[in-house]
Amino acid sequence: MKILILGGTGAMGKHLARQLSADDNEIYLTSRVKRDDVGNIKYIHGNAKDNSFLSSLLDDNFDAIVDFMVYSTKEFEARFSNFLNHTSQYLFLSSSRVYADSPTPICEDSPRLLDTLDDKDFLATDEYALCKARCEDLLFSSKKSNWTIIRPYITYAENRLQLGVLEKEYWLFRAINGKKILFSDDIAGKITTMTYGADVAKAMKALIGNPKALHEAFHITNDYHCSWNEILNIYLDVLEKKLNKRPEVFYTKQSTNLIRGKYQVIYDRYYNRVFNNSKIKTIIDTSNFILPEEGLKKCLESFLANPQFPNFRGGAAEARADIITGDKLNFFNIPGMKQKIKYFIAYLIKQQ
Repeated sequence: MKILILGGTGAMGKHLARQLSADDNEIYLTSRVKRDDVGNIKYIHGNAKDNSFLSSLLDDNFDAIVDFMVYSTKEFEARFSNFLNHTSQYLFLSSSRVYADSPTPICEDSPRLLDTLDDKDFLATDEYALCKARCEDLLFSSKKSNWTIIRPYITYAENRLQLGVLEKEYWLFRAINGKKILFSDDIAGKITTMTYGADVAKAMKALIGNPKALHEAFHITNDYHCSWNEILNIYLDVLEKKLNKRPEVFYTKQSTNLIRGKYQVIYDRYYNRVFNNSKIKTIIDTSNFILPEEGLKKCLESFLANPQFPNFRGGAAEARADIITGDKLNFFNIPGMKQKIKYFIAYLIKQQ
């Protein structure tokens, strides 16, 4: 098969490309960073959001297009028909954040936030969960049926390790540098579901070229769920062995104090997220997915072998965390001069 993967260099995309290439598929993968081809994976240097670049890609037809890009609703509306016209199957990466709170395990036809909330301020935004649902609706209302909607939930990998609402740059960076991890009481006991990126990729691979997947939505999640406190302790156990000291954790009362994106907290992390995988199990056996305790341990150990934070943008956030936790002023370990300056300014402002 000839497959185009848009923006597939993250937690799921890397695994998917490798798995598809093992079956001798012809893989074309877009990347904003110039990369050398690897076997039958051909990297195309460019920004898949750029219309001229995208048009040149779609001069050709593909057996499948897998789209990992994040669009605004307006951006997606302008291009989704073009995708559908140039492939036999278009796989759109949505998110299980589209679902509303549910007292029972979530199914693919469970209510979505977009369809159930009356929060006018939230609905007036194009926040991630709402945007994904609106993009889904464009596909649902399309006259074509050559699409598949994928709804992964929290997906981790060797280069992505989340804790509540925090990416590794905002909690693991602190632990490695001998500071307290800042976490929150209000979501620590909430139930979550975390899935290894390679497992999500396995299910996606099984959906590509599968007639049963057309005109359908699937969430792809682990069968196993646990609390955020349990996730934190998995991380702490690994870090204790690596650092010869268990990192301290400082609990703040509200996780909305940790990030600016309050809606991610209010309309997702405050919910207990448990999934009914009956639908995707008609395609692949999710009981074989790696358990979080094993998978998170494996990925964290892999990252700690050579810890790198190239996407660190948290100078100001790091200063706020130091003030909250009582850690001493220290901006020398902050990557990049720009982030050092942001740290210092934010620290001074907060201290006044």
